[in-house]
Amino acid sequence: MAELDTSGGGGKKGGKVRSKKQSTRVDLTAMVDLAFLLITFFIMTTTLSKPKAMDVAMPDKDEKQDNQLDVAASRTMTLLLGKDNKLMWYIGEPGKTAPEVEGYGKKGLRQTLLDKSKEVQEKTGKFMFVIIKPSNKSVYKNMVDALDEIAITNIQSYGFAEILPVETKLLQEQGLY
Repeated sequence: MAELDTSGGGGKKGGKVRSKKQSTRVDLTAMVDLAFLLITFFIMTTTLSKPKAMDVAMPDKDEKQDNQLDVAASRTMTLLLGKDNKLMWYIGEPGKTAPEVEGYGKKGLRQTLLDKSKEVQEKTGKFMFVIIKPSNKSVYKNMVDALDEIAITNIQSYGFAEILPVETKLLQEQGLY
């Protein structure tokens, strides 16, 4: 609400007639009430973001080994998670193809996954299968980063496995273990 103050001034008779100065005063009470009402509304109606977890289906311990999925080695990519936020990957069987050392991130693992997935898709006509093998020297963040990159690159099939002694030796040769 705004109002004009018309009081004051004058009272003398005679002399020069001057116009009265009118002071203005704006009442901000209604606007402050509205602001607090809006703040209260947004506080009451806002929900905080909830953490989203990726679903991982783990096999049962009692499940028989007969239900194993046969995947050709030519379309299997193995990620060996090493120390110092580095990883090593190879396609196929260990020792038959030259492993490469990579870092995590957009230009590292993500680009490799995109390139190799496309390459396997063109060669075999099927999707690539990724096996993640964390070593004793890798940290939990490395596995989460690898899973994030798999989700970003839309890899259809992936799994976890224990690292083999041959693969540990490969990591040691590259200084990642």
